[in-house]
Amino acid sequence: MIRVLVVDDDVLVAENHRRFVGTMEGFETVGTAHSAAEALRLTEQLSPDLVLLDLYLPDESGVRVLQKLRGSARAVDVLVITAVRDVETVRASMQGGAVNYLLKPFPFNELRVRLESYAEARRRLDAVTEAEQAEVDRAYGLPRSGGSGTELPKGLSAVTARLVSETLRAADSDLSATEVARRSGLSRVSARRYLDHFSEVGTVELSLRYGSAGRPEHRYRWVSG
Repeated sequence: MIRVLVVDDDVLVAENHRRFVGTMEGFETVGTAHSAAEALRLTEQLSPDLVLLDLYLPDESGVRVLQKLRGSARAVDVLVITAVRDVETVRASMQGGAVNYLLKPFPFNELRVRLESYAEARRRLDAVTEAEQAEVDRAYGLPRSGGSGTELPKGLSAVTARLVSETLRAADSDLSATEVARRSGLSRVSARRYLDHFSEVGTVELSLRYGSAGRPEHRYRWVSG
């Protein structure tokens, strides 16, 4: 079982997340916290595997809590669930070691996808004693199949590719490179490189939207995986 600690300053939201985690096979909620101090204390006491962390906390920045949790003697995985859309905060969370970043509000199926992805990554890494590149890429949600075109070109990062792919998968409709960049915290140029790669290998569908004037806008929609 993957032991989960839910952290949210809103008591009702925390309870909803606790109940939802309880419906998922292989997961159990071991506690809920509504402040940074309580989150740190319960993590020490309960030793969860995963913390669902809101960044709006009454006593300390959620990013600072993330940094403390990841820097503790028993590092715990953290999935950020927040309404904070500031790009610097997204970047700080990535640099702090968050396994994912889910923006409120969201349909619970989006949380289910991220929890299942996390569980699958744990299973894959637990199944090997010494990881090869293929295992690492699969753990990060990037399948490799020699010569099939799914390998990342030189200069592209598996972590960033996963971020871009999950941004597209979480969208309700197709997105432009600018929209993907804003939601993922990347520059538009970087987002476009990954989008073009996904389009080339067939995991993303590219369409053109024509306006009243000027060049058509490229739109991207995830269609595979």
